[in-house]
Amino acid sequence: MTIEGRLADGRPVRVEVDGPRIAAITEIRDAPGALILPGLVDIQVNGYAGRDFNADDLSTGDVAELVRELWKRGTTTLCPTIITAPEDKIIRNLRVIAAAREADPLVRQAIPAVHVEGPYLAPEDGPRGAHDAEHLRDPDLAEFGRWQEASGGLVKIVTLAPERAGAVGYIAELSRRNVVASIGHTAAAPADVEAAVRAGARLSTHLGNGAHALIRRHPNYIWAQLAEDRLAATFIADGHHLPADTFTAMLRAKGTGRALLVSDSVALAGCAPGDYTTPVGGRITVREDGRVTLPGGDLLAGSGSSLIECLAWAVTRTEVDLATAVGLAAANPARLLGTARGRVEPGASADLIVTTPDLSVLRTFVNGVPVHSA
Repeated sequence: MTIEGRLADGRPVRVEVDGPRIAAITEIRDAPGALILPGLVDIQVNGYAGRDFNADDLSTGDVAELVRELWKRGTTTLCPTIITAPEDKIIRNLRVIAAAREADPLVRQAIPAVHVEGPYLAPEDGPRGAHDAEHLRDPDLAEFGRWQEASGGLVKIVTLAPERAGAVGYIAELSRRNVVASIGHTAAAPADVEAAVRAGARLSTHLGNGAHALIRRHPNYIWAQLAEDRLAATFIADGHHLPADTFTAMLRAKGTGRALLVSDSVALAGCAPGDYTTPVGGRITVREDGRVTLPGGDLLAGSGSSLIECLAWAVTRTEVDLATAVGLAAANPARLLGTARGRVEPGASADLIVTTPDLSVLRTFVNGVPVHSA
């Protein structure tokens, strides 16, 4: 199979696909205006298009349908994100996700890992975000072991607040097991951040969000993470979680090699404005501009955007060019997960999307298999 178009850097090319891999890339004299991009890699997806990885009645069919919906939006690799809940619910949904992977090889390709965000988070309003305070608790390695048993070892990212009792030892053990410990939803002192990094924490979850509305000017937990070169950081570039100037300054400080875009999309992403009840945050309001909040206030309850919409916002509203933005949304998260995805080059996985110049998805390929055509 061959595909012709332009890469993110503008080069006209012919991409040859042989089975699940990209076999060759040849520069050609001219090419259609369509873009050939790597499939996007989203390491924080709570839900999309009315389906939720945190639903009480999640089924294997729901998991497969959610994956298919995201293929249409250019996301070919994702980490289902399970949030704070009683342990039995977390374990149930991990089992369902594992079963969905076993039932479909393409779903297995699309879901290489699971992200558990919580339940080991700060209890204060602001840092805890939309997480249910009733179920927040201290890190527990025995519980983590039960997660892995239920999922078949799928949990590869855990977001936690490093100031919780036992967090440093927990992070050290996750690091030993090659699981990414990510700092997030925290009210940590800078010394707590430093201790977490020394123990092996590698990532900051949606830096600049999951925070108090008002914090001390300095020192504070945002500066401490932003300045720490041993931490990569994810950013939600949906135009609501971070203003353009804040995102730009944070990206310059962290550096494009250590920054990742995530959607943090929830089940209501793309839904009509109104009030809804969901497993994530309970009562949720979707506003006319797509902002997803807890009702009666401005506190965000996840994102209403897909990852390609976040990528497009970064390109159109900030100084980030397309090639850099694609790296933030594909190559960098793929590298964090240790997968040969997120790049258009010989030998890489043939997870590809073809888009219009304004990033509307025309075709999607997973492991070289066409899975979506507009």
